[in-house]
Amino acid sequence: MAVMTMVEAIRASLAAELERDERVLVLGQDVGVNGGVFRATEGLQERFGADRVVDMPLAEAVIVGSAVGLACSGLIPVAELQFLGFGSQAFHQIEGQVARMRFRSAGRYGMPMVIRAPFGGNVRTPELHSDAHEAKYAGAPGLKVVMPATAHDAKGLLTAALRDPDPVLFCEPLRGYRLIKDEVPDGDYSVPLGRARTVREGDDVVIVAYSAAVVIAEKAAERAAAEGYSVGVLDLRSLVPLDTDALREAVARAGRAIVLHEAPLTAGFGAELVATIQEEAFWSLEAPIGRVAAYDTPYPPGAVEELYVPSVERVLAAVRDVLEA
Repeated sequence: MAVMTMVEAIRASLAAELERDERVLVLGQDVGVNGGVFRATEGLQERFGADRVVDMPLAEAVIVGSAVGLACSGLIPVAELQFLGFGSQAFHQIEGQVARMRFRSAGRYGMPMVIRAPFGGNVRTPELHSDAHEAKYAGAPGLKVVMPATAHDAKGLLTAALRDPDPVLFCEPLRGYRLIKDEVPDGDYSVPLGRARTVREGDDVVIVAYSAAVVIAEKAAERAAAEGYSVGVLDLRSLVPLDTDALREAVARAGRAIVLHEAPLTAGFGAELVATIQEEAFWSLEAPIGRVAAYDTPYPPGAVEELYVPSVERVLAAVRDVLEA
């Protein structure tokens, strides 16, 4: 075991898979000479060469479209978008080509590729950099959507994604790159896609979250415990595939649930979670399901983003509301 930050764990996974499988290659803006805007690919071009760690132009559609062709030819591309918000410039490639290629070709062409994209708030980014757009990608059938919340899971889930025969959108929390650190195994391991993680068990209410929101959920649960409440936290790890069994069991145990994410409330993935809980655990519910999310506005300037991104205080208020319902 070694203690790693999330960005170090991601770099370790990329390096290990580049070493293990000569079909793997990395492409994106500034991933080579500069080692990535957040240094997630630092040293990889020097180690594996410019033909396997490829600097691309500032054109997201070209980056993803090139990865489609590479995957069709039998390679395993890792396409980096500098920010998930920039994925809108490549959505026609992701939704129309990446997600559909296996279906369109009747299985002739799989899409063994990973699209890496950081996102999330409280890092004072300019416009379009922090937006949480995961829900629109979850609505593209054929695409898997993975959201790690720990360094351990970032390495294990990325390894699993790179070995998966289908395309994976791998969303990385910006503020977790260096703030999140934990023990990461030195050797080869993977974390299965579609298997949630029970962070803590609770008998009164469970908070369902993913990515950096899990950290907020943990802090809120700790403060709620000081008030005498037993609050569980379920880290989904991935949205597609969704671990419906773990979701149902966690809600059935607590009888009350809150879903938490950084995306705006309306049509966020939390709405899908509420619907799933209603279908899977309706008879276990003792109160309406709570939702804590960002507000239905464009992402604000960094100076006021702490008012926009869900906070521990807002989650605690939701815990009290659900328990008093």
